[in-house]
Amino acid sequence: MSGKGAPRSGDASGAGLDVVVIAGTWHETITDGLIAGAQRTLDAAGATHRLVRVPGSFELAVAAQAAFAGGADAVVALGVIIRGGTPHFEYVSSATTDGLTRVALDAGKPVGFGVLTLEDEQQGLDRAGLPGSIEDKGAEAADAAVRTALVLRDLRG
Repeated sequence: MSGKGAPRSGDASGAGLDVVVIAGTWHETITDGLIAGAQRTLDAAGATHRLVRVPGSFELAVAAQAAFAGGADAVVALGVIIRGGTPHFEYVSSATTDGLTRVALDAGKPVGFGVLTLEDEQQGLDRAGLPGSIEDKGAEAADAAVRTALVLRDLRG
């Protein structure tokens, strides 16, 4: 895991943005850490936000689509997918990534991608923004969503 080359974060103003944080309920400890990081970042940016929970990562795309249909300016998608002994990991990882990409492109609005695809639980704990974590991927996903929403607002005049 490398934090080198990470984009700058923490100084974007999200005032006036409506952001929906959508999080799976699978692996509560890691997911709750991701949510906390996203919420801290959105609060610091001054964005209005709310949390919606779905069963797992696979359901993130359809919930993001509904959030955009409801007027959200951006979505932060948070989930945990841990590799197991079957091809399930590849199917869910691919479908989740492709689905969220499609939703963002169809809506023309940003989805901050905070779905952790992991080899093991420890990798998630290291990335969840928990005490002792090396990274805070929830915060990074929220920051990316805010920054991209601002870029899109500027490009569209």
